[in-house]
Amino acid sequence: MRLRRQHLAAVIASLASLYAPTVRASDRLATIVPPGIVSVRPSGPTVPENLLRISLRFAIAPTAPVLRRLALIGPDDRPVADPFLDQELWSPDGKVLTVLLHPGRLKTGLIAHDALGAALVDGEVIRLTLDGRELHRWRVQPRDETGPQTRDWQLPPLPVGRRESVDVRLDAPIDALEVDYLAVIDAQGRRVPGRAELLDGETVWRFSPARAWSAGPFRLIVRATLEDPAGNRLNDRFEAPAGALAKRALDAMLPLRTCAIRTNPCSASSGARLMPP
Repeated sequence: MRLRRQHLAAVIASLASLYAPTVRASDRLATIVPPGIVSVRPSGPTVPENLLRISLRFAIAPTAPVLRRLALIGPDDRPVADPFLDQELWSPDGKVLTVLLHPGRLKTGLIAHDALGAALVDGEVIRLTLDGRELHRWRVQPRDETGPQTRDWQLPPLPVGRRESVDVRLDAPIDALEVDYLAVIDAQGRRVPGRAELLDGETVWRFSPARAWSAGPFRLIVRATLEDPAGNRLNDRFEAPAGALAKRALDAMLPLRTCAIRTNPCSASSGARLMPP
């Protein structure tokens, strides 16, 4: 009887192994695939040919490297060769990954640029993928050699007595991770509490105050280190001419107007003057 039971157990084990699902390589990979991606920045439909950085925000911090599984796919459905700098830059909470396009392919006159050419080509459509799954696509535009120009920003009037958000329309997209490089301050130079966010492809800075607006005066302060997606800083360029002297970094100070009658708002103002940081 004992031998029969052992034989039956062996038969059952053999059948179980035959019908057990096989573990494919893709299934093993699925165990380390990072959780859902919340956003990809730049979020707009276009990027400049000299795009410097891309950032991805995850719902949960990934526990495995991501960079090697990212790819830029060109119009011929082939991956762009070596587009990224081999370094993962993570936010303190581990949820935001910033990858840099290889600076050597961005700056003209360097060996990598001359040997491999630019990673992005004006006029082409480029796709960002993770494990072959498309995350975002952009149409490439000409190189951007000019940093943010605050003189071209559109500043809304602040509605006195109301706790309403205001939208500052920028001249071009800024880096998505630098939303807090702008701030509203009061007459005493104190930062007005509230929440800021970037919208419309990072071309609109929206500020929602924690309290109703008072009569002011208020100013919008812009840090000198504010950059656009190509790495150009406020009133400065990422690719400076050889031998050019570094410019002194200056924060921008933009006066904000207030309007007491919301139904008849003041006209929007623009322009700025510079202050040392």
